[in-house]
Amino acid sequence: MKLIYNGKTKDVYALEDGNILLRFKDDVTGENGVFDPGANTVGLKIEGAGKSGLRFTSTMFKILADEGVKTHMISADIDKAEMIVHPITQLVGKGLEAICRFRAVGSFWRRYAPILREEGQPLDAIVEFTLKDDERGDPPISGDSLVSLGIVTADEIEYLKAATRKIAVCLKGFLAKKGLELYDMKVEFGRDAGGDILLIDEISAGCLRAYRDGEFIMPLELDKIIFS
Repeated sequence: MKLIYNGKTKDVYALEDGNILLRFKDDVTGENGVFDPGANTVGLKIEGAGKSGLRFTSTMFKILADEGVKTHMISADIDKAEMIVHPITQLVGKGLEAICRFRAVGSFWRRYAPILREEGQPLDAIVEFTLKDDERGDPPISGDSLVSLGIVTADEIEYLKAATRKIAVCLKGFLAKKGLELYDMKVEFGRDAGGDILLIDEISAGCLRAYRDGEFIMPLELDKIIFS
């Protein structure tokens, strides 16, 4: 196999059969040694985070497939921390993250604290978009701006909003069965060879915030709660 991309939390390889292999790392995003799923830099290494992230991702992708959400996953090997996926011909939005927020925390709180009642204030499954741009700190961008700039169509924006909410609500319900509350999560989408929009990358503790009794749950602790 051939290395295509060395990422912050995953390495990407091309396989001889045309599919793609993702190798999950133990690196997680954050700043100054503190984990933060919204950060755009690697903040620390957590032993076992790669396998944990893949186990969570493969479980959620299977659940979402049953709910009619198309994903890029073909198979997963938890012991090797590897997932084989369909090749993506194009990232939706040229590198766009969709974020669904159920409570005001993280960057949302930092941006809008003056007009919010309190940190953790309930939100009505708000969907935001950010551009994947490390140099500019993954700036937020509105759906109208994305359409106006010709990055996506109006119909695609509505689809991405609906799909993101559906994924988030499904994840929220899954976590609730474990006594956990989902505060926010981020996902990415891409197009396959047929032009269909698929959920790509991962859904794991590294791209969400989950709380229990108001206390934030760290990635490996979340994995233990879910799979114990």
